[in-house]
Amino acid sequence: MLSSLQFAFCLLFFSSTLILHFAVEQPKPGYISIDIISNTLEGGKKPAVAAIDGLALGGGLEIAMACIARVSTSTAQLGLPELQLGIIPGFGGTQRLPRLVGLTKALEMMLMSKPVKGQEAHALGLVDVIVSPNELVNTARRLALDIVERRRPWVPSLYRTDKIEPLGEAKEILNFARAQARKQAPNLRHPQVCIDAIEEGIVSGPVAGLLKEAESFQTLLHDDTCKSLLNIFFAQRATSKVPGITDRKLTPRKIKKVAILGGGLMGSGIATALILSNYPVLLKEVNESFLQSGIGRVKANLQSRVKKGKMTQEKFEKTFSLLKGSLSYESFKDVDMVIEAVIENVSLKQQIFADLEKHCPPHCILASNTSTIDLDLIGEKTRSQDRIVGAHFFSPAHVMPLLEIVRTKKTSPQVIVDLLDIGKNIKKTPVVVGNCTGFAVNRMFFPYSQAAILLVEHGTDVYKIDRAVSKFGMPMGPFRMIDLVGFGVAIATGTQFVLNFPERSYKSMLIPIMQEDKRSGETTRKGFYVYDNKRKANPDPEIAKYIEKARSMSDAKVDPKLTKLSDKDIIEMIFFPVVNEACRVLHEGIAVKASDLDIAAVMGMGFPPYRGGIMFWADSLGSKYICSRLEEWTKMYGDFFKPSAYLAERAAKGAKLSAPMDQAMSRL
Repeated sequence: MLSSLQFAFCLLFFSSTLILHFAVEQPKPGYISIDIISNTLEGGKKPAVAAIDGLALGGGLEIAMACIARVSTSTAQLGLPELQLGIIPGFGGTQRLPRLVGLTKALEMMLMSKPVKGQEAHALGLVDVIVSPNELVNTARRLALDIVERRRPWVPSLYRTDKIEPLGEAKEILNFARAQARKQAPNLRHPQVCIDAIEEGIVSGPVAGLLKEAESFQTLLHDDTCKSLLNIFFAQRATSKVPGITDRKLTPRKIKKVAILGGGLMGSGIATALILSNYPVLLKEVNESFLQSGIGRVKANLQSRVKKGKMTQEKFEKTFSLLKGSLSYESFKDVDMVIEAVIENVSLKQQIFADLEKHCPPHCILASNTSTIDLDLIGEKTRSQDRIVGAHFFSPAHVMPLLEIVRTKKTSPQVIVDLLDIGKNIKKTPVVVGNCTGFAVNRMFFPYSQAAILLVEHGTDVYKIDRAVSKFGMPMGPFRMIDLVGFGVAIATGTQFVLNFPERSYKSMLIPIMQEDKRSGETTRKGFYVYDNKRKANPDPEIAKYIEKARSMSDAKVDPKLTKLSDKDIIEMIFFPVVNEACRVLHEGIAVKASDLDIAAVMGMGFPPYRGGIMFWADSLGSKYICSRLEEWTKMYGDFFKPSAYLAERAAKGAKLSAPMDQAMSRL
């Protein structure tokens, strides 16, 4: 992961052939880095100076740190992001980085995978000289000559001690880092392994630290966490490749102006994401009060960035100036894209799209941020089906990394290419999916909350479910999530699924009867939890009476087995129906490939990335096991759990659920 990293020696450039030669001769691959880097670069008779421009991440930075000095441009990025892949630095990074920048900063850079730019790297001591790109190599050459002539000190980074704290203080820092890593990532062991390697070098010396690092690296490389995170790494990069679309060599059109209809939570978030990437935005509302509220939300989003030090006041003013307000369609004559972000009401959306067709130019992309409603239904009253597309953001839209691009059978490939480009520009990961109720993300996860409610009506404790799901790695449990999105949204989206998938929906009145009693979630400070002035969620004993009433209405009976479910059983009963629906989404061609569903689950719903995504996780358990469990629950609790034909077929063959791409493509 290295854009430009060159080594300037005293009139001699290091050859990659030499690196390969050393690698071939090593009997144990885990120790290659120790011998090549320590003996050849650091221990060589001629000083090596690294010239860095672009990206010096992972192994690139580790090799640079083994050089005697480093010259960099101010915009270069230097970092050790290996923990994002479930491993630790394996070329000496755990030993050299603390000796160059200090223990605290090194821990931050490694544990948080946080890179630094050249200027900051220079201030930290990671880089010795900052120069312009055209002076880079010549400066490195001169520095190498200065070092060899002893005009500059020559101290290998592995043996520097000036930045390392005394042993007692260092151990306190390491123990604090351990506690923080355990708190933030309780299911992951590789952050602790990284800290172990750093500590070994401080306590027993750098050579012992290098050996510990190499052994740990090899062990982690074969760990399930590494395999899962690698799946996410490659799956994320594959989402922008859409067979039949991106292979047509179409060039994205320039989008000069975007209009957004609706300044609520979603509309203002989308507007924020766009102006942060320098897109001029026109925000339309139905009256002045709503318009000012929408503009105020965008302003608050930007001011939050200023407060956190992520944006200067000057940048804030320049960015905010890209937003304009409107109460009519008169200003829509020159917009290149419109994103509708109003409430989930079919007739309202149909009217809006009919109006847009009249007021927008013929080339304008007509996009909807709907999360559940079929796009064919939305565009039913227009003649512009070729430019209608779904641009489904996730709340908060300026923060969440996923953009679900929904295409109908009539959507133009050019429109898809344009949206992929916009997604890239606003720093979102785009996933292109087919059109149906709920599309890919919400459709495969609609059984998530329904399964939780089914368990509750049959005797499982609400808060035990949320605790188990959070422990599994989700940001929050299903009931805390319902409180967050609000009961109104939950009912509106749930109704769509019950209407369109009645045979496999679990129908419950729990949420409606709670809403009738003015419990609508976090906004009203009462939902499945009660909320204090700081919006901290606390269990509420009153929930029991609503559950009892809903249970009697759905004719559900308490099952003693479900009152004593283990965490493992809760996770399976909550997530296996999600896997089952994901199989249908893949089989129907709504998703082109299983890896797209993995990314959608991780980035759209918060599924833990270290489990590899919903389909990757399912394959790790096996289709036979999942199918057999669903069959067992179907007999006990009904067709909500009934295995899909696709899942049953894969289970019969003992095959993975991730079908080859051509099978999914043939069904598009």
